[in-house]
Amino acid sequence: MKLQRMNRRALTLGALAVSGALALTACGSDDTGGGTDSTGSATANANSTIKCDDAKGQLLADGSSAQKNAIDAWVKAFTAACSGVQINYKGSGSGAGVTAFTQGTVAFAGSDSALKPDEVTASKSVCTGGTAIDLPAVGGAIALAYNLPGVDNLVLDAPTLAKIFDSKIKTWDDAAIKALNPDATLPSTKIQPFHRSEESGTTDNLTKYLIATTPENWKYEGGKAWQAEGGQAASGSSGIAAGVKQTEGAIGYMEQSYAKDLSTVAIDTGASTPVKATSDGATKAIAAAEVVGTGNDYSLKLDYKTTADGAYPITLVTYEIVCDKGNKAATLPATKAFLRYITSEEGQGILSGIDYAPIPADIIAKVRTTVESLA
Repeated sequence: MKLQRMNRRALTLGALAVSGALALTACGSDDTGGGTDSTGSATANANSTIKCDDAKGQLLADGSSAQKNAIDAWVKAFTAACSGVQINYKGSGSGAGVTAFTQGTVAFAGSDSALKPDEVTASKSVCTGGTAIDLPAVGGAIALAYNLPGVDNLVLDAPTLAKIFDSKIKTWDDAAIKALNPDATLPSTKIQPFHRSEESGTTDNLTKYLIATTPENWKYEGGKAWQAEGGQAASGSSGIAAGVKQTEGAIGYMEQSYAKDLSTVAIDTGASTPVKATSDGATKAIAAAEVVGTGNDYSLKLDYKTTADGAYPITLVTYEIVCDKGNKAATLPATKAFLRYITSEEGQGILSGIDYAPIPADIIAKVRTTVESLA
C-alpha cells in the first residue's frame, strides 16, 4: 500500500510538471507575470491586486513589438486573475498599431512614439466626444546587437553608428571602429546592418538619437519609416534579432529583451565609461525625461544626448494609446482593468526582471489617475 501511494504521488507530480511545462511553452517565452518562483518561472500571485471589475470578452490590441514581451507577461498574469477576458495583442509595430486604432479595429494600441497631431485628429472619428492620448507604460533600452565571433566587447559612438547604418563604414576593421576598440582584434568582415521593414517606433527613437547627437553624419529627417539606403530589412524586433543571430558580420537594433542571447554594443556617450543597454541604464535616462503632453496626455521628451554615468542614451518609452472619452462600451471595462494592472505597482514591478524599465514613480502615478477617468 505504501508503495502504491508513492507511485500515485510520483505520477501526480509528473503530471503537474508536464502541465507546467506545457503552460510555459504555450506562452512562447520565459516572460513572467504576477510573480516568479525561485527558478524564475511564472507563478500565480496569491497576493495579486488585480481588479477584474466587470471585465469580460475579447480585447484586441496591436502595435509596438518592443513591448511585446512585457505585454505577454502582463497578459499571462492578468488573464490568470480575470479568466473572463481574452487579450490578443499582435505586436505588428507602432505604425500598424496607431493605424489600427484610428481605424477603430482595436481597443488600444502600443506605440514607441507619441501620437502626431494628424493622428490625434484622426482619432476623433473613433473616440466619440474625446481624443486619443499617450499613456507611458513601459520603458526600455534599444540594444545594438552584433554577430562578430571573437569580439566580445565592442564599443561604438554615435558618429560611427550613423556611418554604419548609412553604409558609409563597410567593414569591421574600419579605422573609426579600431580607434574605439584598440585592444580588439577586428576582422575585415563585411558589415551587415539590419533595420526594420515596417514603420516602427524603435526606428524612430534610434534615429532621434542619431539626429540629436550626430546630425552631420545622419542627415535624414527621421520618423517611424527607415530612410537610409542599403542594409537588410526585417520585421519586428524579433525579426532583427533572428537576422543578426544568423548572419556573421551583422548589427541591428532591437528592444533589449530580444537581445538576451546576442552580444551587444557599449555606447561611448562621453561618460566616464561606455554604457551597455540595461534596464537600470534605461531607467536612469527615462528619469530625466520631460512631460510635454497636455491634459491627460503624458507624452515624454527624452534626452538622447545624456552624458550621465550609467545612463543609456538610446532608450524608448512605449505608450498605450487609448481614448480619453468615447471608448467602445463593450471593451471599456476590460481596457480599464488591464491598463489599471499594467500601470499598478504590481504590473510595473515585474518589468526590470524581464529586461524592461518601469516608468518613473511621479509620472506613472498620474497615468494611474488618468486610467481611472477613462470613459
